Amino acid sequence: MVQIFVKVEETLFETDKDLLVTHSEYFRALFQSGMRESTQDEFYLQSLSAKGFLIMLRVLDGEQPLLNCEEILQAVECAAFLQVQLLAKHLVNLINTDNCVFMYQAAATYGLLDLFHSAALYIRDIYELLEEDIQSLPTDLLQYVESLLPSTFVAVGAHTPASSFLEDASRKICFLDEQNNQWESLGCIPDNASTFLAGVATLDNKVYIVGGAHGANKKVVERSFCYDVDNRRWSEFSSPHQLRYEVTLVGHEAHLYAIGGEYEKVPVVSVEKYSLSSQTWSFLSELPQPTAGPPASKAMGRIFICLWKPLDTTIIYEYDILKDEWIFVTSIMRQQSYGHCMVGHRDNLYVMRNGPSDDFLRCTIENFNLTTKQWTTLSGQYVNSKGALFTAVIRGDTVFTLNRALTLLYSVDSYSWKPKKEKAGFIRGGSLHAFFLRIPEETKLIAKQNRMNQLQSHYPVRKCSS
Repeated sequence: MVQIFVKVEETLFETDKDLLVTHSEYFRALFQSGMRESTQDEFYLQSLSAKGFLIMLRVLDGEQPLLNCEEILQAVECAAFLQVQLLAKHLVNLINTDNCVFMYQAAATYGLLDLFHSAALYIRDIYELLEEDIQSLPTDLLQYVESLLPSTFVAVGAHTPASSFLEDASRKICFLDEQNNQWESLGCIPDNASTFLAGVATLDNKVYIVGGAHGANKKVVERSFCYDVDNRRWSEFSSPHQLRYEVTLVGHEAHLYAIGGEYEKVPVVSVEKYSLSSQTWSFLSELPQPTAGPPASKAMGRIFICLWKPLDTTIIYEYDILKDEWIFVTSIMRQQSYGHCMVGHRDNLYVMRNGPSDDFLRCTIENFNLTTKQWTTLSGQYVNSKGALFTAVIRGDTVFTLNRALTLLYSVDSYSWKPKKEKAGFIRGGSLHAFFLRIPEETKLIAKQNRMNQLQSHYPVRKCSS
């Protein structure tokens, strides 16, 4: 380890040369230039703030500091000037309702394209809430936001592969038209696909289905499918080496992660990663215990799973992508009857569980804050039969939950979920997969036109007799 000194403003930082070379294109080019400066062990950086450089060092050291607007601006400046991708990625993970407009403008000023685009997408998703704030944006920045597609709430029921002689007309993937408060069909899932006990995840605006089962004996489905909403097209891709159903699937940074599951009614411990670029699966470190369908979520750009052990012990693990390790995060002792779910929002993980066995329809929600490392029980209880909390997905600061009766939206903050509004329930009961997609307007129009055509075929318009 070679230590060097970097002076920023009036502060002298001692840091690892290799760390800077690895993560900063500026320092990499400097030390490989062959110029006199490349052999120095002390440098002076002009036009940067000491606070921004310190934030960068903290991020390179593995921290995920929360930042106020002044610190964000200094960090954006540092990430752009020193070309530090890891710092830029951390800033993307910090985008929220309170800072998205500020992030957007800062990224535009300093040319951080990934942050610029990510902040614009976030603004587009909550455009109505920010309409007054964003009117002060320059015209070109406002037009860019308005050119993007907003996220749309999408759901699909649990279906087993359909027999050719028994067509299942309900095998549809649908989206919620929030303005007209009705569900529209994007089309049917392939006959050979299963969403029953399957892993379903989204990545790069595509839906991926892995595994699943059919029949009373839970025969595993050996084929995997992808739906490209931009082209309205289904395709197949290779399945994991270990076939499995009741598998948890997570999409993250150009990879799919198939976590746990069952095969021939035996829980498995294996985890596999699918690379979109190489189109291949590879095994990762095994889970701490064999687990079928472990709840999983992403928060702050990190992957977490929630394991339910005997004696009412719930344990959260993080998958460290760089080290390929499952790292213990926290545990909590709570009674529950069956099943639980987890979602991430900002630097919080929310664990939802059914209540004690004598009142299993009631859900309790507990929050684990990744920054403070503290648990908090949210006030009140949530009735599962109404709120369908086990399908919770989050857009901005709004939680979407879903069942056959209604789509119930909550406003979420660190210590409470407050009912916000009700929308139409899903057209099919039973277990559901819910997620968000950015659906082209043309696709939405086609879906609505198809529904109108179907209505007209069932209820033809009669001509008036003269």
